[in-house]
Amino acid sequence: MKTVEIEPTFESWQAAARALLRDGVPPADVRWREASSVEQPLLPSEPSSAGGAKVPRQFLDLARRAAAATDPSRWQILYDTLWRLVHEDRELLKNARDPGVRRLHALLTPTAAEPETAGAAAFIPSGAGLAELKAAAARCKGCDLYRHATQTVFGRGSADARIVLVGEQPGDQEDLQGAPFVGPAGEVFDRALAEAGLAREKLYVTNAVKHFKFEQRGKRRIHQTPRASELNACRPWLEAELTLLKPEVLVCLGATAARAIFGDKFRITKDRGRFAPTRWAPKTIATYHPSAVLRGEDDAQKAELYGMLLDDLRKVARA
Repeated sequence: MKTVEIEPTFESWQAAARALLRDGVPPADVRWREASSVEQPLLPSEPSSAGGAKVPRQFLDLARRAAAATDPSRWQILYDTLWRLVHEDRELLKNARDPGVRRLHALLTPTAAEPETAGAAAFIPSGAGLAELKAAAARCKGCDLYRHATQTVFGRGSADARIVLVGEQPGDQEDLQGAPFVGPAGEVFDRALAEAGLAREKLYVTNAVKHFKFEQRGKRRIHQTPRASELNACRPWLEAELTLLKPEVLVCLGATAARAIFGDKFRITKDRGRFAPTRWAPKTIATYHPSAVLRGEDDAQKAELYGMLLDDLRKVARA
């Protein structure tokens, strides 16, 4: 069984599906898993083939729409359909009675709109400093994530920090300990900071989302990528932190943090490692999240990802 981690986007699924088709991996041998910081090279926006085999334009249109659904099985359904189109029946989509085609179309059935969240703005006290913001954030109910998380995990570090680093959200250990980057990814983070010559006590480290979002599987809590509505609901806390800190250098760790700062079109694989001015800092840069290193398929890939993270942090140190 091959586990494939992707971002919950059509482009990320498409890149992974092409590679699987090229390697001849059947749907029964694939397990799909969503992960926020996995970056795949983007493909042309309107491809006409998959893995070197022609697929109907209709399927690409359906797949883009299905990718926007919330059903976690959608990636498996899409790959199963793609495999059958390529290997069994190019006219498969015309068979409305086929169970697989029916499952695909079921993903496109309109559902109730995602409920609006009140957002964190109402919980932010006027004129508050970092300590007051942290205390207020502990009472935040701006989205539903607070219902299952152990506690709010606010930013931590020097109020005089010239460098601010922003991740995605707390992980399991961060949620339990109430501090950012203290779990396994935190160990990678601390090692990279030390090698880059950055003293953590002089930095400020926070996350774009302050509550841990997860799926319970037995005794384990598995990370789930925050939805756009959850990211937007929590944004006022990050903006309040950055407004107070006024960093000279802002570092986005991972895809979610990068898009929170640079926008939805930002891609780590294409745009990482370059400084650009933003409304929050004259020098803003994005790099891989330390958790991406841990998810490397083998030691060679882990070393490569760590090397890119370290190179980017060295740029930050020089800046």
